[in-house]
Amino acid sequence: MLGLNYFFLLPLCLFFVGFGGILFNRRSIIAIIICIELLLLAVNIQLSFSSFIFDDILGYIFSLFVLSIAAAESAIGLSILVGYYKVRGNISVETINLIKG
Repeated sequence: MLGLNYFFLLPLCLFFVGFGGILFNRRSIIAIIICIELLLLAVNIQLSFSSFIFDDILGYIFSLFVLSIAAAESAIGLSILVGYYKVRGNISVETINLIKG
């Protein structure tokens, strides 16, 4: 049987992989969005594990809220990128910094 430490190790590793992807990948916006989704997935797994271990439904409820926010963030972010690509012709972090106003 696996100990409780292993259940908390998987979300921690996923969170640091997503955080490292955001820090070290500064060229591709799509990869940054995927890393943000990985961060939110790690939080969902952690909430589910904690809810299972403590026999509480509150973690599952928060997990559903985080999933809905992650889906909305993905849809809005990708639609903005598609619109930006239609106007500019490329998607890169360097050119997006020019539209800050």
